[in-house]
Amino acid sequence: MAALCESFTLCGLGPSGGVGLGGGLLALEPGPDPDHVLLTDRGRTATLFKVSDQKPLGCWSVKHGQIITCPVVCNFETHEYIAVHDDKVLRIWKNKDINLDKVFKATLSADVYRIHSLPNGGPVVLFKGGGVRTLDVLLEAPQQEIENVISDEVIKWSEAFMEGQQPVLIFTTEKDGDFFVYVQKLKMNSLHKYKLEQQELSKPLSFTAYIKNQIITLLCLYSNDSMYKVLIPLQQNTEEEEQILSKSLLLNLSVSGSVLKGTSFVVLDKDHVAVLGSLAASGEESKECLTIWNTKFQTLQTSKELPLGTSGQLWCYEEKFFFTHGKVLTVIMYKCETSSLAAAVGKLKDSQTPDVSSFVNWNTLGDEDLMVSFQSQQSVALKSESKMTLRSKRNTVAKVQPDTLSVGQLLLNLKDASTTAFEDELRQLMSKAQMPDFQATIGCVITALINRCKTNPKYYPRNFLLQIVQTRDLSYSLCPDLMAVALEKKDVHLLQICLQRFPDIPEEITYACLKVFLSISEAYLQRIDINLESVICYIDIEFNNKEVKTEIVENGFNAELEQDIWDTKITKKTHLTSDGEFCPVGPQKAALLNAVLHSAYSETFLLPHLKNLPAQQAVLFLRYLYYLYVKCSEKINTTLPGIRSPTINQIMDWMCLLLDAQFTVMVMLPDAKELLSNLHKFVRAQVRFYSELNKIEGSLRELQRLNHQKDPQTYSIEVLELI
Repeated sequence: MAALCESFTLCGLGPSGGVGLGGGLLALEPGPDPDHVLLTDRGRTATLFKVSDQKPLGCWSVKHGQIITCPVVCNFETHEYIAVHDDKVLRIWKNKDINLDKVFKATLSADVYRIHSLPNGGPVVLFKGGGVRTLDVLLEAPQQEIENVISDEVIKWSEAFMEGQQPVLIFTTEKDGDFFVYVQKLKMNSLHKYKLEQQELSKPLSFTAYIKNQIITLLCLYSNDSMYKVLIPLQQNTEEEEQILSKSLLLNLSVSGSVLKGTSFVVLDKDHVAVLGSLAASGEESKECLTIWNTKFQTLQTSKELPLGTSGQLWCYEEKFFFTHGKVLTVIMYKCETSSLAAAVGKLKDSQTPDVSSFVNWNTLGDEDLMVSFQSQQSVALKSESKMTLRSKRNTVAKVQPDTLSVGQLLLNLKDASTTAFEDELRQLMSKAQMPDFQATIGCVITALINRCKTNPKYYPRNFLLQIVQTRDLSYSLCPDLMAVALEKKDVHLLQICLQRFPDIPEEITYACLKVFLSISEAYLQRIDINLESVICYIDIEFNNKEVKTEIVENGFNAELEQDIWDTKITKKTHLTSDGEFCPVGPQKAALLNAVLHSAYSETFLLPHLKNLPAQQAVLFLRYLYYLYVKCSEKINTTLPGIRSPTINQIMDWMCLLLDAQFTVMVMLPDAKELLSNLHKFVRAQVRFYSELNKIEGSLRELQRLNHQKDPQTYSIEVLELI
């Protein structure tokens, strides 16, 4: 989950630093120390700021008539500053220098495009003709000839990295609508040229890149409101002069009918990018805003409107965004947490504890991996007071002092222990686990239990697993095999608890739970202990009398309204009928289905699975949703009583989703005809009822106005008759 935090103004901008393309700053670069940034304006001045103090520490300007044409950077090895003015004149100075006329000066033989300063590799100079030199080599002979490697192409963007001890420079060029990518390895003096795969009716607007494991990942923001990813391996064995780079779609910048026209972007981590641009909805005026997107789940995480406009430039250093907003340079802090599906789709359940622990997927670790993983962590202390001796016909656990064992080693020793000893030792391990190893310990315990279930099909510690899930803050990603085993064993109670407590269950597992719940017979469920707190307040548990006794408020919601909107003769007892007045499932199955309704999901990923739901199960599920819909409408506040009862929004969302997935089946199925007809009548009656309520809204406002005009000390009795 990503979020934007507090913001503040770093400094005001001069006349050239306004909004719109061509305005703003020439660049913003990191300073010599943390919390320092270097601002270069589109004129003569460079300023060093301490961000937290919002205070300038130094300011340097070239003479009148001269213009800084290359962003000022800091040489991190010498703590000197480097600038280029008038394309060819190089200046180098220190903090104590004031007058740039008296500092080091060198006139170069070619125009400079950009200087990149690497923390461990020194400054690298890129010329407009594509030639590259390190600063040390360039200063040995400032007038040395610089080769022209890009002919008539124009450089659009550049970046430099350190791969081990090797400086690597990447830059993109454009010629006649074609875009090219160059990768220069300085120490090996090797240059590779690539051609970027063309995109119909669109072109790249902005670039950024990062390097990892000898692979450069180039991200491109295109004019078709999409972001693409290009992978460029550093190790190239081919001798081809120009290879074509294929790209893959990373992100579509659209949400709920609105499209973001991005101008610049930065990468925050492996799953998040920030994009600055104009968000436009159909028929509405576009608004400039700063947005954070999750590329893993294709979702917009957060946004902030910028009403004063921007220059379209965005920088990011030390978890802070820098951009121009009106006539000032604004700083916004942000935070990015470990990506989870529930948070990405905005349906993370409310929790009393807002701080969510970061979870690890322990499913990928074997027994040996668990031991290795925990050797670097603080071992969990198992106090020597424990007198338990582990006995097994096949193996006797070695007598090692418990406080010297890591979690992984302990689990390896328990691998062949008896079932009783195995579970007792795991319980003791959980009771003595201390933070920050707590979540890791719980993950190991569940993994050990699931692994034993897999190796021994007859072993299934149902009560132990229930105890862990009910008393610990877990997630699906921490124990992904747990629900799979519960589905295999048809342990519906454990599945119910997991659905209620896990915030990140995949849609495939949610669908599998729904299918199992609908397929299990009522007789079987009545023998199982299931939590009924979500249904006990609105479903009569005594099902033998075939009646439901409920308190009904006559607020106009009845299918009979189709004939007469004001005829609200509703009986106090409703019998089992086809129109959904009586619950079509038992209380146990209803409680299980309620757990599904509460689970977080994305319509995009759940819809394909719902299309595979058997027809009879789909009709039964729709009947139950219709029943809940009617029950909600009986109450003025449209809220079902009870704990964890479904909300009207959840019911409507699932009903629409099910009808979308099963539309063809529902239309053709005779069993669903009457249900769909009743549903149609009920919804239409509600629409008419709310329409009538809207008609008296003006009268109510007028009565309220008259009431305010009266003298509160006057006593009167009034009779109001509404016709």
